Amino acid sequence: MIDQEQTFTSARSQLRSRIRNVTDSTFESVALDVFQFQSIFNPLYRSFLDTLRIDTSKVKAWTDIPCLPISMFKRHRIQTGTWPSAVVFTSSGTTGATTSRHLVRDVAWYDELALQAFERMYGQIDQFVILALLPAYLERTGSSLVHMANHFIQQSKHPQSGFFLSDYDEVDRQLRICAQQQQPTLLLGVSFALWDMAERGVTGFPELVVMETGGMKGRRREITRSELHTILSEGFAQTDIHSEYGMTELLSQAYSKGDGIFEASGTMRVWFRDVTDPFARVKDGKTGGINITDLANIDSVSFIATDDVGRQLKNNTFEVLGRLDASDIRGCNLMVGTM
Repeated sequence: MIDQEQTFTSARSQLRSRIRNVTDSTFESVALDVFQFQSIFNPLYRSFLDTLRIDTSKVKAWTDIPCLPISMFKRHRIQTGTWPSAVVFTSSGTTGATTSRHLVRDVAWYDELALQAFERMYGQIDQFVILALLPAYLERTGSSLVHMANHFIQQSKHPQSGFFLSDYDEVDRQLRICAQQQQPTLLLGVSFALWDMAERGVTGFPELVVMETGGMKGRRREITRSELHTILSEGFAQTDIHSEYGMTELLSQAYSKGDGIFEASGTMRVWFRDVTDPFARVKDGKTGGINITDLANIDSVSFIATDDVGRQLKNNTFEVLGRLDASDIRGCNLMVGTM
């Protein structure tokens, strides 16, 4: 027992170091080693692989690693190893709905990699004023997005940085101050709140990054990302509207600097499956269900079949086109029906 614990601790430590420093050229080898690690020390994932009769020694490419259906986060405690959770991230949902629960062992790990992902795309966080317009998320507990935004605000170190529930007038006042100072500013907002602001007419300026995180939360009618970005571009006088793609079940993010084209962080990769056959890949440019490898999820599970649909583009970029309905994802549900 002691030997197994030592083996686990040593392997986890080495993998975390490699994940922290992962590059495009090392991603596959790290992913395959994380797969072997989780196939041994994650009981739920091990059971999933056994159900599929997967011989782990024959998995030689990161795109061949079986992805656990994301619905398992609603039904199980997903842990690699045994440890007390430092925080539990939860998804939003309607009253009475079962929500996802992501147990996080090390909050500092999440903070570190989330900041690394942002700065890889946008530069040093302390150059930005961070204005977080996140009603709905702030009105509940357990939001990973609120946690990330709070960390960014703290690292920003600008006194103007902060959260705004639904005080659109104050947000606009802060935007006017930043415009006068020619201050680089990130306005991170839930879609319906940004839409509300865009309709009011607000201050736009060249140093402003308007970033939507998705989610109408029942407050506005659902529209396509393209339609939303047109509204926001006009309302904020911006050529490009940025987007953040993340979820409760992930610790990594992807960002878009415009046109809804996302680039994943260094610890994250996506590939696309046939919506009726979870083991079949679709060709680049074709629509499919989004599978994600998230190396940051070293302590939960790194290989997830999401309920989102999108398509792969060139140079490891991708689009998110919407959600799969229940009939579309029946292939994944059948795999775990007896678990």
